[in-house]
Amino acid sequence: MNQDAFQLNRRAMLKATGISLALPWMESLMGAQDQSPPKRFCSIYFPYGVSLPRQDGEYGQWHWFPKGKGRDFTFNKSLEPLEPLRDQVTVLGGLSHPKVRRIGGHDSGDTFLTGEEMSLRATGLKNSISLDQFMAHTHRLGTSTRFSSLVLSSDGGVGMPTRANTLSYSITGQPIPSFNRPAVVFERLFGLNGDSIEAQRQGLTRTGSHLDLLLEEAKAMHRKLGKADQGKLDQYLTSVREIEQDVERSAQWLDVPRPKVNAEGLTLEADNETPGKLIYTMLDLIALAFQTDSTRFVTYQLASMHGAISIANKFPTLLGFKKDAHGLAHGAGKGGPGAENRGKWDRYQTQCLAYLLKRLSEMKEGNGSVLDNTCIFYGSSNSKTHNNNNYPLILAGGKNMGYKHGQYLRFDNNVPLSNLFVTIQERMGVKAESFADSTGSLEDVLS
Repeated sequence: MNQDAFQLNRRAMLKATGISLALPWMESLMGAQDQSPPKRFCSIYFPYGVSLPRQDGEYGQWHWFPKGKGRDFTFNKSLEPLEPLRDQVTVLGGLSHPKVRRIGGHDSGDTFLTGEEMSLRATGLKNSISLDQFMAHTHRLGTSTRFSSLVLSSDGGVGMPTRANTLSYSITGQPIPSFNRPAVVFERLFGLNGDSIEAQRQGLTRTGSHLDLLLEEAKAMHRKLGKADQGKLDQYLTSVREIEQDVERSAQWLDVPRPKVNAEGLTLEADNETPGKLIYTMLDLIALAFQTDSTRFVTYQLASMHGAISIANKFPTLLGFKKDAHGLAHGAGKGGPGAENRGKWDRYQTQCLAYLLKRLSEMKEGNGSVLDNTCIFYGSSNSKTHNNNNYPLILAGGKNMGYKHGQYLRFDNNVPLSNLFVTIQERMGVKAESFADSTGSLEDVLS
C-alpha cells in the first residue's frame, strides 16, 4: 500500500477517533506537503531597561551586555544563566525604534512590537499593528491552529495607552486583552468546563447574529455620515469584523477535541502574590501551547510600564529583592550598589528565559526540538529607565529557521529594530519587504 495512504491530517484523526492526548507535531500524521514542523514566534518583554554600570568599574560585572563581540564574548552576571544555552542565543545591542526615541521612556512599552510613535502630537496615542498579529492575521500564519495567538501578561487586560498590559495590537492598533491567570490560560487551551459544546455552538450563533445586525445598521448609517465620521466608523467596523472572524473560527474548532494535558507539576492556582510560581507556570503553558500546536504566536509581558499601579511592580519585593521593579530601575541609574541590586533582578529574569529555552529544547520534534522551530524575541524598550535607545535584546531558538547563534552583535544607531522584524517574517516563511520604519532586513542574525 502506498505510504501516503497512511498519512492523515492530524486534526481529522483527532476528531474521528476522539483521541485527545497532548500530541506534539508528528511527521507521520502530516500530509506530504506538510512534513516540516510548524514555525513559531514568541516575544517576552520586561520594562525599565537593565543595569548598565561602567564595565571597568566596581560593579561592571552587573553590566547587562556581554564583554567582547561577535562569537568572542563573555556573559556578565546578568546573562550568565544563558551560558549552557550559548549556542541557542544571540545578544543584540544598539537597536531601537527610531520613532520611539522621541517619546517618554515610560511610554515605550506599548511600542515594543509595533515601532509606532505613541504620542498625542504624532498619533493621538494611537498604536499600529504588532509584529505577532501582523504575522498571525495579515500573513494568515495563525489560521491553521485553534488559537491564532496567545496574549499573556502579569497584569492582565489592556491597561491604558502608553501604560498597556499587553504587547499585542490589532490591525487597527487596538490593544488585545491579555490573560494573567494560569488556570484561565490552561482552561482556554486544554479544558472544557461549564457549557456543553452544543451550548457553546448556540452562543456563538447568537453572537454571529448580533454582529450581522450590527453590520447592517452600520452600513445604513455610513451613507449619512461625513467623511471624517465615515473614517471613524470604518475603523470600528474593522474591529467588528475581527470579532466576527474569531466567532467563525471558534465555531469551526468546536468539534475538534482539545488536547488533554497532565496538569501535574503546574501551579495553576498561582497569582500575583506568588510571582515565582506564576511566571514559571506561564512559561510552562507557553511551552505546552507550542508543543500541542494550539497556537504558533505568543506574547508575554512580564510587567507593564505602569509603575506602582502595575500588579507586577511588587514582584521583586515578594521574591526577596530589595525594592520593587520601578525602584530597582531608578536605583541602577544612580550607580553604586543600585547597579548590583538591579543586576540581580536582571539575572532572575534571565533565569526565567533560560528555563523556557531549556523546556522547549527538551521537546523533541522532527529532526530537532520545538526550540529549533521557534523564534524567541526577548527584551525591553529601555536601555536604562527613561532611555529609549540601545534596547537590551536577545534572539533565541529557531535554528531550523536559519538563525545563527552564539554571538553578540552590536549595531549602529541608524539601524532600526524593525529591520529585525522583516527578517523574522521572512524566517516564518512569508514574503516581507517592510515593517514600520524598516530600511531593509537584518542578515547578520542568519546562518
